[in-house]
Amino acid sequence: MRERRGLAYSVFSFSSLYAQTGEVGMYLGTRPDNLKEAMAVVAAELARCAEDPSDEEELLRSRENLKGRIVLSLESTGARMSRLGGSILNEMPIMEVDEMIDRIDAVGIADVREIAAEMFSPERLSVVGVGPEEALFAEAIGPLGGTESLLSGGAGR
Repeated sequence: MRERRGLAYSVFSFSSLYAQTGEVGMYLGTRPDNLKEAMAVVAAELARCAEDPSDEEELLRSRENLKGRIVLSLESTGARMSRLGGSILNEMPIMEVDEMIDRIDAVGIADVREIAAEMFSPERLSVVGVGPEEALFAEAIGPLGGTESLLSGGAGR
């Protein structure tokens, strides 16, 4: 989006994960004349993620990365206490490290494909735009499934 195509001056993804909810999102900063093409690229990537989110090799790398981050976070007393406190406050079981690792290893490619298809389906997406050109935004988000509502000073779906 940015380096290869030059369509955005800023683009990144983020997640906020909780016990029973959360969000996965992305941010895209671009010029109005690049908006339509940039949103088409986003739509194509989300469709690809829904259809074929990962292969076994990528899943293995992701598992190892997550397990490594968990183990490293245990080196900090503050992080350990935050994890335990969060579990207690959210009425979640306090898991041993080995149990967490076993649960991570239990996630298979079919699980990833199932959740990706659910998360990235067009009817589950929300799009928000900030800028003066509502009509341009409404046209640009078409590849994501159309527009359902336009808001003053920006647009959203």
